[in-house]
Amino acid sequence: MNIPATEIRDDRRLRGPVVLFMSLAAALGTSTIYPLQPAIADVAGALHSSIAAVGFALACGPVGYLVGLGLLVPLIDRFPPGRMLAIQFGALAVALAVGAAAGRAWQLGLMIGVIGACSAVGASLSSLAGRLAPARQRATILGIVTAGISAGILAGRIAGGWLSDEIGWRGMLLVFAAACLIAAGCCLIALPDTIGTAELRYLATLRSLPGLFVRHATLRVAAIRGALWFFAFCAVWAGLAVALSEPPFSYSAEQIGLFALAGLAGIPATQVAGVWTDRVGAPRVILAGLALAGVTAVVAGLALENIIVTLVCLALFDAGLFAAQVANQSTVLAIDPAAPARFNSAYMLVYFVGGSLGTACGAAAVEWFGWPATAAIAVGAIGIAAMIAAVTSRGAGSAEMRASHSGPTGEPTIRARP
Repeated sequence: MNIPATEIRDDRRLRGPVVLFMSLAAALGTSTIYPLQPAIADVAGALHSSIAAVGFALACGPVGYLVGLGLLVPLIDRFPPGRMLAIQFGALAVALAVGAAAGRAWQLGLMIGVIGACSAVGASLSSLAGRLAPARQRATILGIVTAGISAGILAGRIAGGWLSDEIGWRGMLLVFAAACLIAAGCCLIALPDTIGTAELRYLATLRSLPGLFVRHATLRVAAIRGALWFFAFCAVWAGLAVALSEPPFSYSAEQIGLFALAGLAGIPATQVAGVWTDRVGAPRVILAGLALAGVTAVVAGLALENIIVTLVCLALFDAGLFAAQVANQSTVLAIDPAAPARFNSAYMLVYFVGGSLGTACGAAAVEWFGWPATAAIAVGAIGIAAMIAAVTSRGAGSAEMRASHSGPTGEPTIRARP
């Protein structure tokens, strides 16, 4: 297939500072859904509302994010990505600024829903990276962008808590709004305007998302195993917050938030995983990452009293799952490299549903069964994901072997990709 000159030029640009900008922009966009969480009590006091009402308002963020995954991410293949992402960052800035002026919990919840939808820019950027990156470097570049998304998930809470203590939660939202405005301008300058080759119209694209799971086994398998380990990831972090807030620890929200620093230590694994996925293939990286995450979750479940061991386990746990995510997502983006956004949108919808269920399960499981049982549930989900990965990997290997023996019979040789 002939590649247009504009696409070749954009591929070269992705190898330089543009990739770094995409990673930072993905971190900023993703982080905007989380900074109010550590300040929930302060927000409730300022709005003269109950913590439960503010908690419900904050829950609009994940709902909005799901909407953004379904409605906004597919646009990245139909319109110039620089302009589309600039518009989304601009909308983020406006929603954050209006949220800072909210006087009622329902008003804040409405704006947080908009913020959640527009925070899907991280998924849009990973789709863009998958489309424009050279095939031999797709996982490597995706690893860099995914590192930003992972950093945003963890750093949003840390930065939000610190800024809220320093300048108040309203001032904190305005700082995030200003950063999003700057990112919007940079998107217009730095990102290429190469439009994808999506053949379906927008509404037809949205209607086609469920059918993608029926027609593409790669997407189906990747989404199931990804949802399983994101369930485990969210269950561990949500359960950990509850366990550390109760005796004998009784840590403050700020102290609990600092545990996320351990998770940040695992982010470099995304870049390493991208490089190794390009070298040895996704199945090996996925299985290695899940093995590391499963072992460290077992240790963390038994050694919570030892803070040093727990922090090390959290860093390795996140590293393993971040590595698995990069390798897994690279298989999704490779299904249709010319227009990967709708596949990424479908994948991330299922992936995020798994994480939402994990958050609810993790918090409840600690209350009902204790921290060790919560960690065991996470290990079980990781184990199921690993079995799925192992079975599909062997199936791909068997297909390659059958194909390699089909040549002498005169039948066409088929190369199966993992």
